[in-house]
Amino acid sequence: MEFDDYQEKAALTDQFADKRTERSLIIPLLGIAGETGTLLSEFKKKIRDRESYESFNDRAEVELGDILWYLANIATHLGLSLSQIAVKNLHKTQERWPIASEELKEQTFLDENFPETEQLPREIKIRIAEDDSAKIARMWVLPEETLLGDGDHLSDNAYEDDGYRFHDVMHLAHYAVLGWSPVIRKLLRRKRKSNPTIDQVEDGARAGILEELIVAYVYANAKEHRYYDGIKHVDSEMLAAIKRFASHLEVRCRKTKDWEKAILQGYKVFRHLNDKRQAVVQIDMSKRHLRILE
Repeated sequence: MEFDDYQEKAALTDQFADKRTERSLIIPLLGIAGETGTLLSEFKKKIRDRESYESFNDRAEVELGDILWYLANIATHLGLSLSQIAVKNLHKTQERWPIASEELKEQTFLDENFPETEQLPREIKIRIAEDDSAKIARMWVLPEETLLGDGDHLSDNAYEDDGYRFHDVMHLAHYAVLGWSPVIRKLLRRKRKSNPTIDQVEDGARAGILEELIVAYVYANAKEHRYYDGIKHVDSEMLAAIKRFASHLEVRCRKTKDWEKAILQGYKVFRHLNDKRQAVVQIDMSKRHLRILE
């Protein structure tokens, strides 16, 4: 049976169908809470009585059916389609937890249709080091030891030494995993000037400021969680917010999971830099990877 077909038939059994007001939503909302509680109670019995409690699956089937009815009822009250809810939910979960075969697909490059001189290098090695005397960080492209940017250097710009001078590593992680970083594109002088609109919208100051905002936003969360040391997954609400921030840019095609991967890879390098004060990292866009070489 299709979801919408079920929803339509379930609506015919709604005893309050002629009183669908915002206030009447309390009935199905309380109903779904009650049925969920009953299901939990049945599960408690299964844990307590173990093998002697043989009817859990039958009871669960009944309670899940009641929960489904209330879900359909709430959707009908709100004028929503149960099938559309299901489709959107699958899209959301596959963004966060993509199927393994999807993750293994070849990286699509956002700049592949542009001249090579305007493409982000698919592989690159970068040395990051701190000037101890001034507490500033710089980056060099290897093997030439070319200073990245116009002699740019970063300090913490904070009252305390919090390592933020190494935050450019997060832009490198965006570059490696997402194939996107207006900040690094500018530093590498790879702006897509052959297309004035792309140059202005995707590679311009506004996009760069947005990326800096995302990095600062994630940093605030990371600082509260030991810079994600020993953490395999980051906050889902934070990831959803990042997706909304960047929804008007080309990077919107990247999944929530891709953002998480970039964040965790970036903070692995960040923790190394906080400890060692220097590192050589390799970016491999094809493998969506930022790793420490030394």
